[in-house]
Amino acid sequence: MKISFIRMLGVFLLLIGLGFASFTHAEEPAAAAPAAAAATEAMPAADASAAPAPAASAAPAAADAPAPVVDKGDVAWMMVSTLLVIMMAIPGLALFYGGLVRSKNMLSVLMQVMMVFSLISVLWAVYGYTVAFGGEGPVIGNFSKLFLQGVNAASLADTFTPTVKLPEFVFIAFQATFAGITCALIVGSFAERMRFSAVLLFSVLWFTFAYLPVAHMVWGAGGYLLSKGALDFAGGTVVHINAGVAGLVGAYMLGKRLGYGREAMTPHSLTLTMVGASLLWVGWFGFNAGSNLEATSGAALAFVNTLLAPAAAVLAWCLGEALFKGKASMLGAASGAVAGLVGITPACGTVGPMGAIAIGLVCGFVCLWAVSGLKRLLGADDSLDVFGVHGVGGIVGAILTGVFTAPGLGGTGGAKPDEFLIATQVGIQIEGVVITIVVSAVVSVIAYKLVDMIVGLRVPEEEEREGLDITSHGETAYHQ
Repeated sequence: MKISFIRMLGVFLLLIGLGFASFTHAEEPAAAAPAAAAATEAMPAADASAAPAPAASAAPAAADAPAPVVDKGDVAWMMVSTLLVIMMAIPGLALFYGGLVRSKNMLSVLMQVMMVFSLISVLWAVYGYTVAFGGEGPVIGNFSKLFLQGVNAASLADTFTPTVKLPEFVFIAFQATFAGITCALIVGSFAERMRFSAVLLFSVLWFTFAYLPVAHMVWGAGGYLLSKGALDFAGGTVVHINAGVAGLVGAYMLGKRLGYGREAMTPHSLTLTMVGASLLWVGWFGFNAGSNLEATSGAALAFVNTLLAPAAAVLAWCLGEALFKGKASMLGAASGAVAGLVGITPACGTVGPMGAIAIGLVCGFVCLWAVSGLKRLLGADDSLDVFGVHGVGGIVGAILTGVFTAPGLGGTGGAKPDEFLIATQVGIQIEGVVITIVVSAVVSVIAYKLVDMIVGLRVPEEEEREGLDITSHGETAYHQ
């Protein structure tokens, strides 16, 4: 028997409330340490030695260690970057997806993106942050900062420079936007046919058991892939491959839309899609360059690469369309831009500008094939080509990161330039890709099954024909 969504949501909120109540009535934590000793594990380049030392040995170490620096420019840049990533999701991704569906489902897509982003942002503060970035486990962190316990205005988070710190609240907000937009990306694969309650419940399960472990393995202190030396500057595995695989699994498990392959399902507004793609491109500068965590030359490298790679991918996609279809399309240009942005995401901080152009060109051609030829081979109705663009583009970008990071090809060489070997790094990158695919696929299958048992995955046939705007939300995007 299916459980009503309102009842399910009420139970969920009650559990959070009880947890918060137990936390607030627990014994008060010790007073926060001075800012100089409050550094916490943050991003992959953070030195483990920067973690707070035991109280007994803190005094001698503090005398020799340089005081941490919190630069106002870094703080301002990171807050702007966080705002840019929010703009990527709302309105960027929402409009990009909304323009691609039929007009009767426009509002349902906007609503799903906005609700999923909001839901995951709250869950990130409740338990996501501590599971992803607390502790030093190989797969997950710990629960030391559940409900952001112990985090205050004096708490600091690491950057790539051992002595430079950020307010921890800024780092928490920045990473929350990554989690939110990753879960929202999956919406495009099952657009126009999934129950609203099912979308939200699936997002909770997948975020908890797929996103958080992969994020910790790639970026968290002690993470397995980080320890292996995997390169993922801004989320090729964590965000794009992870979401793309979940989307493909969803497309299979929900089945094809009614009339798929027999009825025209053309985008209802390529104008909105172009606006959304443009907002995504602008916001992506915060996504990629912000992942440097400092307003330095490293951010400048990620910035220029985020300009060049999608530009090259637009050219490649449109050239491919002109050669094989006779005409270059606006939809192709917008899709090419996103494909290039996806491909450069893991590489933006470690490859040179020429490497970024090469990655963009390859992703443009490969993703064009993925949304046409590969999609037919797979036989799945991935409504808005989440796997074809984000999954395939993420895989290509992650592997090519291991190639173009080489100093001889204009890259930085990673942490140890003198020891960098393309074959070795590509092997590590492939391992990261495979682990991400397996984790996301297994979790997705289980999560979709559970959601189907609890609330049901797909809307009834008559509701799908009428459109989800009216049947799920009682509204219409356009009035005649």
